[in-house]
Formats: sequence, C-alpha cells, structure tokens
Amino acid sequence: MIEKIPLIAHRVRKINGSFAFIEHRFLRDGFFASLNHHELLLYVFLIIVGDRRGMSFYSYDKICTLLRVSVDEYIAARNSLIEKDLIAFDGRFFQVLSLPDNVVNTSCPPLKDQEEMERHDPATVHQLIVSSLGGDHD
Repeated sequence: MIEKIPLIAHRVRKINGSFAFIEHRFLRDGFFASLNHHELLLYVFLIIVGDRRGMSFYSYDKICTLLRVSVDEYIAARNSLIEKDLIAFDGRFFQVLSLPDNVVNTSCPPLKDQEEMERHDPATVHQLIVSSLGGDHD
C-alpha cells in the first residue's frame, strides 16, 4: 500500500460539526458515471446538507438559487435521482438513500415540449392549477 503523507500538514481536514460522506462504491460501481451534471450537482448538495440519516429540507427555490439551476433542471434531476433509487422525496423532505445493489438505468426520455410538461411535470401542473384559480403563489 502507498503511504500518503499530507502535502500541507497544518491544513488536514477535521470533522468539527456535521459530517457528509460519499461511499467509494459510488465511484467504483458506476453510480457517478450514471448521473448527468445536474443530477450529480443535486445529489452532492443533498449529501452535504443532510443529517446523519441523509435527511434534509430545502425548498426547490432555495435549491435552484444555490445550485444555479432552473426549476426545470432541478425537477428533471430530482425525478431522475428518485427513479435511480438514490434519493427519496415526500414533497417536503429529502432522504439520501443507501446505495442500491446496482446502478439503476432509467430509460425515460426527457420532456420535450410544453404539452408533455403540462401532462407529466408536477411543477408545471401545479403552476397551471394555481394560474387557473387566479393565484400567483404556492
């Protein structure tokens, strides 16, 4: 085994508060490679903000602002992570799950036009309902 000596000894990381980790199997077993840019960004974010059980709560607008992604990009990434069995979401809370035995490949094509968004995207459906009721809030 190769002995690893810190390059800058006085800057070795320490755990002072909360702790986030990514299992090495995430890279080794192909989970990393199975995610696109937005999925990976959201997944790492949820790991960083989660508690010891992987639980966190951030609203979609806060997540979009912090990650600098659009609502559509957020929703696509979130839904894909759910389909890939990496996270759970109940509408309020996120949970980063233990890694499944194997990478889950999803073959769901992206929504391509407004009609598909209005039929299949929960946020778009919500926006249409609110607009039709004359409201402009959640």
